[in-house]
Amino acid sequence: MTLTLATTVPGEPEIFASLQGEGPSIGRPVAFVRLSRCNLACTWCDTAYTWHFEGDNRPHRDGVAFDRSANQVVLDETEVAARIAALGQSRLVITGGEPLLQGPALAKMLEHLDTIAPGMQVEIETNGTVRPTARLDVRVDQYNVSPKLPHSGNPATLALIPEMLDFWADDPRAFLKFVVSEPADLDEVTALIEAHRHPKDRVFVMPEGTDSITLRERERWLADAALERGLRMTDRLHIHLYGDTRGT
Repeated sequence: MTLTLATTVPGEPEIFASLQGEGPSIGRPVAFVRLSRCNLACTWCDTAYTWHFEGDNRPHRDGVAFDRSANQVVLDETEVAARIAALGQSRLVITGGEPLLQGPALAKMLEHLDTIAPGMQVEIETNGTVRPTARLDVRVDQYNVSPKLPHSGNPATLALIPEMLDFWADDPRAFLKFVVSEPADLDEVTALIEAHRHPKDRVFVMPEGTDSITLRERERWLADAALERGLRMTDRLHIHLYGDTRGT
């Protein structure tokens, strides 16, 4: 099987070591692999090069359409596993795009990875709309689920599927992370987690932004709101350290 990955530069897959920048594992040293393709289209997406290719008319605030051949690379799952193992990390974050669109190939890759780097802990970052295959699910230690609120530009019928929100609420490995742009977004977060009975200790709110100034401005009011509502807040550490750049 093959996997379709994002690139750092044409032909070079986005597989790298860094500190996890968001959510429950923030600050941990990890290996990252970024896959290409997504079933949603967030207007503020900071990895639009994984899906907003020339000919895709879905809106994005930057108005940039990327050349598919320069921003995608297809690799055999054994090569992907070998590149991950070579980074020497004990934890892997699989991100995208939407990684669960490639569930069967991911499962094969992780099975091979387990033979060459046994004991690797695995996180998958997902928008929460795609159910993991059973063969993949047994190899995942943590899901970082980021349901997309209406300000993302996605219709709720695609982004906020009730049975999937229930599914993640029932999985103790799943942590929800909501991207927040303005205070009113917190009302939507609260309504969703109450309707689907998500434990608050597994719910994070995170400011939307791709530069430190924007993040800090939003964190000033978001911190008070998180405290008032009993929610966890997460920063975007990688933005402060490296900026909005690939491979970080």
